[in-house]
Amino acid sequence: MNYPSLPLLPPVARFVGAALLLTATAAQAQVGPGTQWTKDGYGYYQVQQDEIVQLDARKTGQPITILSKEQLMPAGATAPLKVRRFSLSEDGKLVLLNTNTRKVWRYDTRGDYWVYNLSTKQLTQLGKGRPESSLMFAKFAPDGRRVAYVSEHNLYVENLADHAITQLTQDGTDRLINGTFDWVYEEELDCRDGFRWSPDGQRLAYWQLDATKTRNYLMLNTTDKLYPYTTPVEYPVVGEDPSRCRVGVVPVAGGATKWMDIPGDAVQHYLPRMEWADANELILQQLNRRQNESNILVANATTGAAKSIFSETDKAWIDAKDGAVGWNWVDKGKSFVWSSEKDGWRHLYAIDRAGHEKLLTPGSYDVISVENIDEAGGKIYFMASPANATQTYLYQVPLKGGKATRVTPQNLVGTNNYDISPNGKIALHTYSSAASYPAADVVSLPVHQRLSGGETPPQARAMKLPKTEFFQVKTADGVTLDGWMVKPTNFDPKKKYPIVFYVYGEPASQTVVDRFGTGANRLYQGNMADDGYIYASLENRGAPAPRGREFRKAIYHNIGALNIRDQAMGAKEVLKNSFVDTSRVAVWGWSGGGSSTLNMMFQYPQIYKTGISIAAVDNQLNYDNIYQERYMGLLPEDQHFFVDNSPLAHAKDLRGNLLLIHGTGDDNVHYNNAEQMINELVKDGKTFQLMSYPNRTHSISEGEGTSRHLGATYTKFLKENCPPGGR
Repeated sequence: MNYPSLPLLPPVARFVGAALLLTATAAQAQVGPGTQWTKDGYGYYQVQQDEIVQLDARKTGQPITILSKEQLMPAGATAPLKVRRFSLSEDGKLVLLNTNTRKVWRYDTRGDYWVYNLSTKQLTQLGKGRPESSLMFAKFAPDGRRVAYVSEHNLYVENLADHAITQLTQDGTDRLINGTFDWVYEEELDCRDGFRWSPDGQRLAYWQLDATKTRNYLMLNTTDKLYPYTTPVEYPVVGEDPSRCRVGVVPVAGGATKWMDIPGDAVQHYLPRMEWADANELILQQLNRRQNESNILVANATTGAAKSIFSETDKAWIDAKDGAVGWNWVDKGKSFVWSSEKDGWRHLYAIDRAGHEKLLTPGSYDVISVENIDEAGGKIYFMASPANATQTYLYQVPLKGGKATRVTPQNLVGTNNYDISPNGKIALHTYSSAASYPAADVVSLPVHQRLSGGETPPQARAMKLPKTEFFQVKTADGVTLDGWMVKPTNFDPKKKYPIVFYVYGEPASQTVVDRFGTGANRLYQGNMADDGYIYASLENRGAPAPRGREFRKAIYHNIGALNIRDQAMGAKEVLKNSFVDTSRVAVWGWSGGGSSTLNMMFQYPQIYKTGISIAAVDNQLNYDNIYQERYMGLLPEDQHFFVDNSPLAHAKDLRGNLLLIHGTGDDNVHYNNAEQMINELVKDGKTFQLMSYPNRTHSISEGEGTSRHLGATYTKFLKENCPPGGR
C-alpha cells in the first residue's frame, strides 16, 4: 500500500528536492533505465529542452548535444519527439527513445519506442504494426543488434538491421500476462519490468502470471458517458489466491519456452525477484504465501532444474529484495550481497553459490539500502543513520566486511540521497532538511568533495519554511517515539492552541523524517502556523524507520491496534504541554493514514475530537492479499486479526467530528471501503460528513479543480470543527 505522498508535500519539494533523484529511483521502481552514465563514469546524459545532452559531472560547463531537436524529428513531423526516457546501447552508437507514454496504474510504463543510429543518422520507430503506445520495457540486447519489448502481454524481439519482428509468446491476454505483472505484483512487490536478456543475448527469461482465476473488482464510471459502465481490475483481496506465477526462458530466435521447475505450489508463492546469474543460470527469490519464508534459488536455464542455495524464516515477514532490477554480484559472480534482519538489525551479508554466508556490516544499526558496490575500490556504499532514525547518510564498509564509516560530512544534517556512478568515484547528491532548502551537487567519493552544483533553486528560496522542531516522547508502555512539531508563528507559551496530528502509521512509509517539506501541509489553504495551529506527527512502531527489526515488526498481526495505541499514548505525552488545548485535537491521514485516523478517532475518542480520513481501508478484508496478508496473516486462522483491528469494528464508538473523503475510481483502496463505513456509521446512528470524488483515483488529483477543491474542503472542515488560534 503506497500512499500518495506527493500531494502532501510543497510543490517545490517535488521538482527541486528530488530533481537529480528521478532517474536514480526510476530503476528501483522499474519505470525506466535509470541514470545513463558515460563509459568512464564521469559524465551522464539528460533530456534538456527537447534534446539529449551529455554533461561532465565533475564540472559546470556547456552540455554536449548528443541528439538535437532536428535529429529527433520524425520524417513528416512538425515537432521533435518528446523523450520521456532513453538508454544507450553498450557501444554508444544507438539511442533507444521512449515517447508518447501512457499510465499503467501508477506509472506511464507503456508507450512508443524509437531508435536513433548515431552513425547512419537514422531515426526509426520500433514495433511497426503494434497498437499505439502499447510497447513496454524495451531493452537493447547485450550486443545492441536487437531490442526486446512487451506489447499486449506478449514478448517480441526486433532485429535492428532489417526491423524484422519475432513474436516469442503467443498466449498473452488481458489475464495471461507475459513479461510484465498484474496489479497486485506491481503495487506491493514493485514488479513491472518482467523480462531479462541473457548475458549472451540468445535468450530471454521472463515472468508469466496467470490471473484468469483472479476475480475482477468492477470500478463503476457514472460520469464519462450517458450510461454508466464498469472498468474491471483483477484484484485479489485477502483470502483470494494470488495469480499463478512462473518463470520461463525462451530463445530469441523463437521456439518453446522452458519453464523453471520451482519447488512448491505455483499459486501459493511469490517470485518477486529474478535475474540471470550467468549465461546458463537464473537466480530467483521465492516467498511463501505468508511471506515469512524466503528461498534463494538457482535454476538451470536449459533444463529448468532449480535448487535452493539459501533460505531464512521470520516470525513476522520477510521483505522482497530491495531493488526490483539487478542482483548485487561480487567476486566475479561467485557471491552476492544480500540483506537480512535475522540478528535483529538489517545487515548485509556476502553469500556464495553454495549458500555460505559472511556478515559484512556488524553493529547495532540498520542498513537502509545498498547504493553502490565498488569492487575495484574494495568497498560497499550504503545508506544508514545509526543515531537518528529521521535522517539518512552515506556510509562505506570494506567489501570483505568490518567497521562502517560515514561518508556524508557531519555538517549535512538531515536527508541525503546519492546516485553513484558505476565507477564508484562520483555521485549525484541531494541534501535537504526540515530547516533547509534542497540542494543538488556532484561530489567525489569517498572524500565527498563538491565538484559542481550546490546552489539552492530560486523557487525554493522563495518559499517560507515551517519551523519544525523534532522531539522524542516516551509512552506509558515504555516505547520511545520520534516526532516533529510546528508551533504557531507568534507562539505564546501562556496560551493554549489547537493541535493537528498528521498520521500514516503502517509499514509502507515514515512521516517523521528530517527533510525539506516536513511540517508543511499542502492540503491546508493558507498557513497553519500563521493561523494559530500546532501541527505535529509521531512515528509509531511498525513504520519502516531504521530502528531495528523489533521496532518495525512489532506491528505483525497488529495493524489497527499496536500502531494506534502508540499514536494515542504518544499524543497523551504531547498533550501534557501546557500550551496544547486538549479540547481541540485533530488528526488526519491518507490511505493507511486514513485508516489510522479512523481507528484513532474510534478507539481513543477522549483524545481525538476531529478527524479527516482520506482514501482509508475501512475493512482490512477488502484490501489486496500481498500487502495485508504480509502483515496480518492468512485466512481462516488469522481472520480475527483482520476483523478486530479494522476501523469498521470500532465505528460504534465515534464521538467526535469526522469527515470521510474517497475517490470512487480508486483502484487501490476501493470505494466500497467508504460505503461499508457509511453503512456502519448509519446503523450506529453516528453523524459524519462525506466528500466523494467521482472517478478520481487514490491520489484524488484528476480533473480540473480537484486538488483545489480537496484543499478547500479539508481546510473548511478543520477550521469549523477544530478552530485555530490561541486562547
